[in-house]
Parts: sequence; structure tokens; C-alpha cells
Amino acid sequence: MFDLVLGTHNAKKLVELRLLLPEDRIRLASLSEIDGAIEVEETGGTFAENAALKATEQARHLGRWVLAEDSGLTVDALQGQPGVMSARYAGEHGDDQANNNKLLRQLHGLSDEQRGAAFNCYLCLSDPHGNVRLETHGKCRGRIATERLGSAGFGYDPLFVIREYHKSFGQLDLAVKRAISHRSVALRKFVPQLLRLIPSYAASS
Repeated sequence: MFDLVLGTHNAKKLVELRLLLPEDRIRLASLSEIDGAIEVEETGGTFAENAALKATEQARHLGRWVLAEDSGLTVDALQGQPGVMSARYAGEHGDDQANNNKLLRQLHGLSDEQRGAAFNCYLCLSDPHGNVRLETHGKCRGRIATERLGSAGFGYDPLFVIREYHKSFGQLDLAVKRAISHRSVALRKFVPQLLRLIPSYAASS
């Protein structure tokens, strides 16, 4: 069994990742389950930089394999904002309601065609010495609604509409969201690479 630490305290992300990782091969724990975990400052200018910071610094500190991710929303009309500031767009980290309210204000009056956006997810795996071993990313395109739709998910999910389904991430069935989300796309690239890496790590350890 390969022990892997997910570099987040977000319980919903942990559930989502556990559903996508093979539980017979990988034992996944979040930072909230690990004694002595540190808070890594997200000082990177891109999702990729922040994912790498969170993975490598936490891995060196804990002496364990760490999978970190950085994800967020980029809106075409806002030149890629909120981007790496997605979780603290309105000021306070993790205030979903305030972040959504600010986004609605920023896009007020724009047509559907002008409200294109993408959810982005960057994954980074660090070995216990702080070396980056794997990096993948995924993207899901959609548009920003003019009001909240549905109550499922978290973050900007109630505002992010998938055109093909005419529903927001806050309305979509979990199985559908799991199939098309940015995190799922990134993980579908990541998991096969991780499973190829595990035997070589086991042989050398």
C-alpha cells in the first residue's frame, strides 16, 4: 500500500479524490489527519507554482509523499481573474458567498457569449525529499451564470454552467461532475503515471 498525503484540509476535495484513486493501491490522508502539518503560503503567480510549493514544502516537512493541487476559476472577460486568487477573490479566504457576489457584480450586464470561463486544476506530487516527481493539469470550460443555480459542490460551482448540460456544477449529478470536472481530468492523467511510479519507488526503497 502506497501512503499518500493530500496537501489540503478541504474535506470535499478529499472525498472527490478518494473516489478517483484506487483504494486497493493507495492510502490517502488529508492534512487534517496528519500531526505536525504546516500551512504553506501560496506565493506563486500561477496554479502550477502554487501546487509545487504546497507539495514540496509539506513533503520536506513531513518526510512523506505529498500530492498537492491548486485550482481555480479563470474568466475570459476578466483577463483570467480571479485565477490564483479564486479562494480569496473578495478578500477573506474561503468566503464562497462573498466571492460569488463579487464575480456576479464584475460580470453584471454581460451577455452569455461574454461570460466564458474555465475551471483549472494543477496537481503536483513530491517525494519525501521535496523533489517534484509528477505534474498534471486539467481544464473544464463553461460560462458564468447570472445567478446561483443549485446548492451542491463548493466555491464557484453554483455559478459555473456547463453549456452541453445547461446546468451548473451546483446542479449536476455528482457522477456527471466527476466525469467532466477539471480535477477529474487532471487526475485521469495523474493516476496512471502514479501507478507506474509506485513499483519503481517500492523497488528502490
